[in-house]
Amino acid sequence: MRTVGVEEELLLVDPDSGDPKALASAVLAHAAQDDPGQDVFEKELFGQMLEFATHPQSDMADLGDEIVRCRKEAARHAGEIGCTVAALATSPLPVSPALSVNERYQWLAERYGVPTWEQLVCGCHVHVSVESDEEGIAVLDRVRPWLSVLRAISANSPFWQGRDTGYASYRSRVWNRWPSAGPTELFGSAEGYHRRVADMVATGVILDEGMVYFDARLSARYPTVEFRVADVCLCADTAVLIATLCRALVETAARDWRAGRPVADPGVSVLRLADWQAARFGLEEDLLDPVTLRPRPARQVLASLLEHAGDALAASGDADRAAGAVEELLRRGNGAREQRLLLERTGSLRDVVTECARRTQG
Repeated sequence: MRTVGVEEELLLVDPDSGDPKALASAVLAHAAQDDPGQDVFEKELFGQMLEFATHPQSDMADLGDEIVRCRKEAARHAGEIGCTVAALATSPLPVSPALSVNERYQWLAERYGVPTWEQLVCGCHVHVSVESDEEGIAVLDRVRPWLSVLRAISANSPFWQGRDTGYASYRSRVWNRWPSAGPTELFGSAEGYHRRVADMVATGVILDEGMVYFDARLSARYPTVEFRVADVCLCADTAVLIATLCRALVETAARDWRAGRPVADPGVSVLRLADWQAARFGLEEDLLDPVTLRPRPARQVLASLLEHAGDALAASGDADRAAGAVEELLRRGNGAREQRLLLERTGSLRDVVTECARRTQG
């Protein structure tokens, strides 16, 4: 059974006003004092962000429990400092990001200028174990058409600097300003992948391998494929669904590779269009079908994803749970839809943030 780990980036906000608060260092100091051995929480690019990472899990229920526990712990530590956490991929309220004290982050700010200061965005990264780099590249080459569907499911960033952007995942539009971000071409082999990464670093445009911000990549730290396409999800059960689908996609791709089935290559230009469509509309309108690359209702595309990964979902015991989670998602909507409904109901972006902070903890 492949293991799965999740990294979530959370927004630190004032519990009453909803304003982002640059208190990450204080929250991390409290966490370290409270539990000197903890290795769950980390700082991120800006002081208004806090990241946590789960342990590798093979059971999705256990993974869900750990995500909820980490969110509650993050809120507890933040509460001791006078703030709380919200699983929002962008801040609905205006904010002036405060760069974390870090030599690497300072390099980014000096190198890339204004786009760096616009990167107060929170993602969800999913790590799925692979047996080797060769298997990992076989997986990366085969999951490419499905990544835009994960984008649509997770979309949770409709607001930016106090206004509605018109996008379901505006975070993705901001994130893609990095020169190495977005969909990738086929790599063909582990050698081809590592050669491409080395060539990118050799240009001097990016600092190192850690700045290869592909939508999915080989992890530089773990024996995993790392999916980086998702917004941080408002509800923990959506994060579990994303993780479940990522594992099933990895297993399906690995089986196809071992069976010698050919790799579809729609081309980066079309993948970018599919990604834009998913970011713009989420699940509210058509997605580009990963097989035909033509518009198709989101419900049907999600059904195709479940069918495509069906054998892997069944083998891990996740088929019924995934199908139920997809049906609940379609009924309730993703985080972008929930945020917009909250604004429609309350008329206040501040109320949107404070309610999302409450929902973050389940």
